[in-house]
Amino acid sequence: MTTDDSRAAKRHTVLEQTPIGDLTLVADGGQLVAVYLQSHRHAPGSDEFGSRVADDPLLAEASRQLREYFAGDRTEFDLPLRPGGTEFQQRVWRALCDIPYGRTWSYGELAAHIGAPSASRAVGLANGRNPISIVIPCHRVIGADGSMTGYGGGIERKQWLLAHEAGSAGTGQQSLF
Repeated sequence: MTTDDSRAAKRHTVLEQTPIGDLTLVADGGQLVAVYLQSHRHAPGSDEFGSRVADDPLLAEASRQLREYFAGDRTEFDLPLRPGGTEFQQRVWRALCDIPYGRTWSYGELAAHIGAPSASRAVGLANGRNPISIVIPCHRVIGADGSMTGYGGGIERKQWLLAHEAGSAGTGQQSLF
């Protein structure tokens, strides 16, 4: 498979160090298109991330907001987003942003929220393909029985994020990585 060099050429990327490991932030045309965790299950090859830059204003703002989130000073993000996906995936990802900070929904609740109550499995697949981790809070979706189900960045990161939002991760807790 070949990469569209023109697309990668206009993309910019930056690496942000966090308590759950490095995040790769990708901007394209003034919009955030990806936030990938290390070893992210559905991340594309790094050749699609674009060139590393130090002066992209959007990436600087996204990094600032993520640092505030990890410090416990931010509960919502205010960034221009453009996750690439199907129409259904886009619906699911928009709905993820309706899950309040510090709360969780089951896949069934998320499916009902988008008006597709019998689509829990499809919602789960779309949730797993979310390219903008943390900012679009796919980590807030759990099994109907409260179980920690799949997460593209690993269950331990999902648990850390949920504990952080519940107030028990706190500053000073040791990093995962």
